[in-house]
Amino acid sequence: MSLPRSAFMLARPSSLPPHSRAAWRRSLASAAATTTGTAGKPPTAIVMMNMGGPSTIPEVHGFLSRLFHDHDLIPLPAQRILAPIIAKRRTPKIEQQYTDIGGGSPILKWTKEQGRQMCELLDELNPATAPHKPYVAFRYANPLTETCLEEMEADGVKRAVAFSQYPQYSCSTTGSSLNELYRVARSKNGWGGNGEVEWSVLDRWPAHPGLVDAFAQNIRKALAQYPADRRDHVVLLFSAHSLPIEIVNRGDPYTAEVAATVHAVMHKLNYSNPWRLTWQSQVGPRAWQGPQTSDAIVGLAKQGKKDICLVPIAFTSDHIETLYELDIEVKEEAEKLGIHLTRAESLNDSPIFIRAIADLVSTHLTEHSEGKIGPTSKQILLHCPGCTNPKCGHTKAWLATGGKGATA
Repeated sequence: MSLPRSAFMLARPSSLPPHSRAAWRRSLASAAATTTGTAGKPPTAIVMMNMGGPSTIPEVHGFLSRLFHDHDLIPLPAQRILAPIIAKRRTPKIEQQYTDIGGGSPILKWTKEQGRQMCELLDELNPATAPHKPYVAFRYANPLTETCLEEMEADGVKRAVAFSQYPQYSCSTTGSSLNELYRVARSKNGWGGNGEVEWSVLDRWPAHPGLVDAFAQNIRKALAQYPADRRDHVVLLFSAHSLPIEIVNRGDPYTAEVAATVHAVMHKLNYSNPWRLTWQSQVGPRAWQGPQTSDAIVGLAKQGKKDICLVPIAFTSDHIETLYELDIEVKEEAEKLGIHLTRAESLNDSPIFIRAIADLVSTHLTEHSEGKIGPTSKQILLHCPGCTNPKCGHTKAWLATGGKGATA
């Protein structure tokens, strides 16, 4: 019988000095070894990686500070100087937005629920690698990568899958999360980066049949709200988080993979409606991938379109980009233009989606254990043609060894 995690987590390691932190980890490993020895083998860790969001209003500033300090996501000149200034200035406005959607982001709630249901299915689908346990590693909000690895160490994990919750790969999202995993695991007082864990990576899945089915089902539900004589003429406006053009022009695959998801979904729907792919969440004065979702709605209104259904196509759950940016800001703008705007539900706890990610991980685990695939996909090992980030090479070399400690 396992001890409750509280027995291991009385003091947060982030509050301890480095030498005490190392001792804390050794005590966790000893306790975990004792408990897993009686309870059976340690879990196979399914590490669910995403940007995250502040669960409470007091967490907003820390979230923004981490976000604007991340050069992989938002490249800024003099980043260490500008990032804290921008974060401080934007905090009151973003705090109000999170207040307007209920006092915080629901992304942690949905990620935990998706992981719980996924691992229940995985235990049935893959008894050889059971038990499976979900861990959350957010890039900018709690629980951060450090916390995730601490929990894994406490549980005595030996096998882990770094599972990106971004279906479409970008160096600025999945790439940033993997760089952070490498940095933390390989740091002086880190754990998990020197062969303690056998890692493999699920870095992208833009056209997975289950993902496509889940999106298609939610679109059908949204279209069913329209009268039959208008339904086939509703414009489907797929909306994804944008990227700075300089990242796109380096050869980042994100925009192409988002387009692949959109095309697969429309094929599933038998091209029932007119559609366009648009982009949202631009930050700052630099050029970003367009057209912006709000600008596209203005343009469609000028063409006389009255019915538009938004489809968040690069998100696997609700968070501020859907609940505030689309449901409040964009909807208000559309109403002023005389547009009847609806939105397809986010994937959240969709049974089709949960089954899809369980099947995806199950296949990955089976093929990896049978030697049919390596720790990484071939695609992730290919650098963008215009890559300027030296961190990527170290991370990818480490991942290619299954986390055994090699660096580029």
